[in-house]
Amino acid sequence: MGKVLAVVSNGYVDDSNDYMTGWWAEELFEPILELEKEGHVVGIASPDGGKPVVDPKSLEKENDPEGTYKTLYESGIVDKTLPIVDVKASEFDAVYIVGGHGPMFDLAHHHDLHAVLNIIHLHGGIIAAISHGVAPLLFTKMTDGSGLLDGLKVTGYPTSKEPEEVKQLLPFDLEQELSRIADYSAEEDAETHVVWGSPQILTARSPNSSKRFGEELAQALNRKEEQEEAKFFD
Repeated sequence: MGKVLAVVSNGYVDDSNDYMTGWWAEELFEPILELEKEGHVVGIASPDGGKPVVDPKSLEKENDPEGTYKTLYESGIVDKTLPIVDVKASEFDAVYIVGGHGPMFDLAHHHDLHAVLNIIHLHGGIIAAISHGVAPLLFTKMTDGSGLLDGLKVTGYPTSKEPEEVKQLLPFDLEQELSRIADYSAEEDAETHVVWGSPQILTARSPNSSKRFGEELAQALNRKEEQEEAKFFD
């Protein structure tokens, strides 16, 4: 059984432009469902703790036709997230960062989150992110000063899919920044797209990739457990 930390944005509001965003429901809940199906345990953290702001669009019928994510959200499982500063990173086998535009604002440059990513990576754990949740990985520096994603194959939400009215409100262009330091792959024609940049780095393009992203992460944790058991019995 693996222990996984899911990280979500607390949300962002721009009153002058009547703009509010947060974390994307499908990108949190689909991976949780896949991980729990395989017996893994998921804890949830956010910059400030408490109940983080979900992007309301992610719970609309267009993006949640069966109401699955709305039901999970209303169940209260995201009402009491742990502040990132209180996370004991060494206890986790993996971390995944949930998208929505929120992470572009409050997670991308969050030093406590960067420290958590470093510790989990140094302990051999998996660092995973989906869609705009890849933003914090862009700015995470390792102990030797190199970037976590330097030169690796990665994906994330493509510029061409960003709503025109939102582009000018974002602090940076995710695809552009990823392409600057890593081998960015959009594969926009594919129904889903996930990329292993290394055995420890997993990224996914968009909400459509959420289920596959969760499956990949769960299977990687299963393999890790099997390898550890094999070593124990050798």
